[in-house]
Amino acid sequence: MEKNKDFRSLTERHLPHSPSIKRFFCAFFVGGLICFIGQWLFYLFTYLGLKEDDAYLSVTLSFIVIASLFTSLGFFDRIATKAGAGTLVPVTGFSNAVTSSAIDTKSEGFISGVGTKIFTVAGPVILYSAVAGTVYGFIYYLFLLIFK
Repeated sequence: MEKNKDFRSLTERHLPHSPSIKRFFCAFFVGGLICFIGQWLFYLFTYLGLKEDDAYLSVTLSFIVIASLFTSLGFFDRIATKAGAGTLVPVTGFSNAVTSSAIDTKSEGFISGVGTKIFTVAGPVILYSAVAGTVYGFIYYLFLLIFK
């Protein structure tokens, strides 16, 4: 037990300290910038004649394409290391996870590499969001039946 305690204290002394406040503000700024760009894309799409629902969908699809492009060019990882959750929480993080998996397994071929491993990171997100959406939808349906 004493060895674990000594090892833990030695490791904590040599670990680099994370500038938490700086990262917090950077994530906040980048996340806000992503939202700002999204709002202006929405204005652009509605100005070009899209209905509101179609404009919202177009903004989401634009962010997916931009994040995939940035991941492919190597920009996304550099931005994400500084901004953290500011880039990873929105749909851009999901797009990055899928694109990164595809790039990493491209050398194994399209079927046995990309085809089988593209959703290794994003798969649980898809699964649990579908399950949670179903459960919440069922609860909402019951709520409407009971209190209507």
